[in-house]
Amino acid sequence: MLISMDHGNKQCKLVRSEPFISGLSESEVRPFGPDVLKYGDKYYQISDQRIPYRRDKTEDDRFFILTLFGIANEIEAASAYAPGIIRVQLAVGLPPAHYGAQNAKFIQYFSGRGVVSFFYRDKPYSILIDDVACYPQSYAAAASMLQTLTTVPLALVVDIGGYTMDYIRIKRGRGDLVSCDSLENGVIMLYNRIISKVRAAQDILLTEEEIDAILLGQPVQGLQEVIPVVERCAQEFVSDLLSALRERQLELRTAPVVFVGGGSILLKRHIEQSGKVAHPMFVEDIRANVKGYETLYRVAQSSR
Repeated sequence: MLISMDHGNKQCKLVRSEPFISGLSESEVRPFGPDVLKYGDKYYQISDQRIPYRRDKTEDDRFFILTLFGIANEIEAASAYAPGIIRVQLAVGLPPAHYGAQNAKFIQYFSGRGVVSFFYRDKPYSILIDDVACYPQSYAAAASMLQTLTTVPLALVVDIGGYTMDYIRIKRGRGDLVSCDSLENGVIMLYNRIISKVRAAQDILLTEEEIDAILLGQPVQGLQEVIPVVERCAQEFVSDLLSALRERQLELRTAPVVFVGGGSILLKRHIEQSGKVAHPMFVEDIRANVKGYETLYRVAQSSR
């Protein structure tokens, strides 16, 4: 079974099942609740407290355990559960700037573990990850548009995620890994800025969910006074982000700029209102990267 997973700093995304926070709580005794995973002699639940940002996600087993949650959820969503060993092909990704240095290590992180047994929701699972492929984020998210981009001499793909903002140049539909980078300028920075300003000025403790609702233009109760602060911080954040791209000699006014990732969806209105991007295009699917991994994996398999 092919399973694609996007290990974001804010959320883990999959093709069939719902995204979940990239956070874990660990216990030596079974905690309360149905969504408990037992691996080895420890129990795990998804936590609202994100794992602190790390450039290298292979430093410990936490992202592997998050992957077990994702694999189990995908098996259930596809009604593919069966007793015995379930063979899994795993498609994952890395930021373009980290891809060259970490690609082999990230593949090895998931490979060679043999049969992995665990319990999820009190159901036994035995999986064998028999193939792993890794692709550049951003480029994968734009995979649905590559046919269009093959007619364009140069385009820029910008992926605004939780902790990082990644970009990669696309030359006639092909990713240019020489012209890419990953900047620590994702929406978590915006959340922290807004929460700090609103707390200091109005003594109100905003949640990230409330900030999301305001930025998406959704109705909020009792927060009318903070909306101008949130909007101003978001516009300043977008302006700084686009200026950082321009400082890197990236053209925003002539070549198409394709925005992908959850942060781009959240800030679409502010990007359009910035006046700094002449031809913005948006891939408005939070699962764009993970769907791209699956597409690229299938294409690679068909060409073998």
